[in-house]
Amino acid sequence: MQQQQQRKASAELDFFTEYGEGSRYRIEEVIGKGSYGVVCSAFDTRTGDKVAIKKINDIFEHVSDATRILREIKLLRLLRHPDIVEIKHILLPASRREFRDIYVVFELMESDLHQVIKANDDLTPEHYQFFLYQLLRGLKYIHTANVFHRDLKPKNILANADCKLKICDFGLARVAFHDTPTAIFWTDYVATRWYRAPELCGSFFSKYTPAIDIWSIGCIFAELLTGKPLFPGKNVVHQLDIITDLLGTPSQEAIARVRNEKARRYLSSMRKKKTVPFSQKFPNADPLALRLLERMLAFEPKDRPTAEEALADPYFKNIANVDREPSAQPVTKMEFEFERRRLTKEDVRELIYREILEYHPKMLKEFLQGTDSSGFMYPSAVDQFKKQFAYLEEHYGKGGIVTPPERQHASLPRACVLYSDRPAQKSPDITEDLSKCLIKDAEKPPETSNEVPLSRVPVPVPQDPQARPGKVVGSALHYGSSNGTTLAADLYEQQRIMRNPIPSSGPSNPLPSGTSYPRRNPSFKSERGGSDRVEKPPYMAGKVAAALEGPSGHW
Repeated sequence: MQQQQQRKASAELDFFTEYGEGSRYRIEEVIGKGSYGVVCSAFDTRTGDKVAIKKINDIFEHVSDATRILREIKLLRLLRHPDIVEIKHILLPASRREFRDIYVVFELMESDLHQVIKANDDLTPEHYQFFLYQLLRGLKYIHTANVFHRDLKPKNILANADCKLKICDFGLARVAFHDTPTAIFWTDYVATRWYRAPELCGSFFSKYTPAIDIWSIGCIFAELLTGKPLFPGKNVVHQLDIITDLLGTPSQEAIARVRNEKARRYLSSMRKKKTVPFSQKFPNADPLALRLLERMLAFEPKDRPTAEEALADPYFKNIANVDREPSAQPVTKMEFEFERRRLTKEDVRELIYREILEYHPKMLKEFLQGTDSSGFMYPSAVDQFKKQFAYLEEHYGKGGIVTPPERQHASLPRACVLYSDRPAQKSPDITEDLSKCLIKDAEKPPETSNEVPLSRVPVPVPQDPQARPGKVVGSALHYGSSNGTTLAADLYEQQRIMRNPIPSSGPSNPLPSGTSYPRRNPSFKSERGGSDRVEKPPYMAGKVAAALEGPSGHW
């Protein structure tokens, strides 16, 4: 049983797969797991920052899930605000058309508001005020961008020990364009039930507004005050029951505006309930806080304040500052054109890849110019990360801080030999000095040979880890003649591309010993019926002789 659990945990910890860029990060520990995948804390060796890397598995298994991921990473790129979690980087996949997982690098936060409420029973009124201020300030920015979050709850609000909060998880968010009916017919199943506005419980109103998020913030604030959820409904009907237990039965005018006929009949047949005073429900709370809470938890959306109006409430008189409460530019229709179309799996893959390129400016430029390579590959850090995660798993749960072993060297392409001009260095120095590395032919013709080969076998060239994957770093290729000098003819011939560059052999023209050529079936025939062999051009001997005569000779 224990071995089975270890194997399962080891499989979960096989974090980086084909992402050579992952060598930039040193994984430290697993901090979260879910249906989406795994989240690990890590150290960014390039910037020195601590980050959280979220691996999302098999994102294209369902188009709806892939679209949700696309929506989230796009919104978090567009919504840059101190109270909204930031995406620092997204790792570039090894293949544009075949990747299945993505790795999103976030700023690292220590906990979430759910854990803060659960673990702290000594929160003060100052905590409540500062928490609510940050949430409303972030919500103002989101709403002025014409975005509705639609899934605000304590678990979707990250927290640090310094009381800093950040809103996260925009997978259910939507952009509302006022000139289109798409905002009217959103699905009713949005937001976790306990934090869901009444109009979302029964399709009450014909058009949703930002007030659905204000209701959720009110529920979160009430949970801060009491330490437990305000409306923990078991189902939609029970949810409406406990909401009306506190707020009272809606007025006939409010019931008449209900869109769903069944919900309208249910509310009309409900027994009359009186409103419970908030001072009775929250006896120890600040009266100013309760007055604002009562406004945010109004049954009808039109009676709730906007985030901007809530920030101007007297409750925040001592901390409000309009200069620290910025508005956002509305999100353009072009950014979310995909919401209006029926997307295939390949459509979503291309759109997600396009979003990833936003974090790789050089490749984005080539992509927009139509010059990028769709099948590039670059070195992988798979083996080293497997060792790191195996080490983490072995020491996981034993207490204390677990630090996996350091990487010993940067990953390099296979089938190449590097010769450094300097003594052995530590791994951070390899990146800087990679351009000084020389490549030596695996099989170089002996120096005693006077034969000038027609072409050379291509030699793999090492890549700079900081350069764009697939982009070859220029290096010095040293080829010498019998007297140790580089021939002009030799350099020229390196650039020639010839089919099957094997010189004719025979008694009068033997192959130099030790010379390596590409393997080819000697019986291979060209389409013209002859042997596919390139003979030395008759003028080449004269060109070589001219080059050897000195500067006066030219090609």
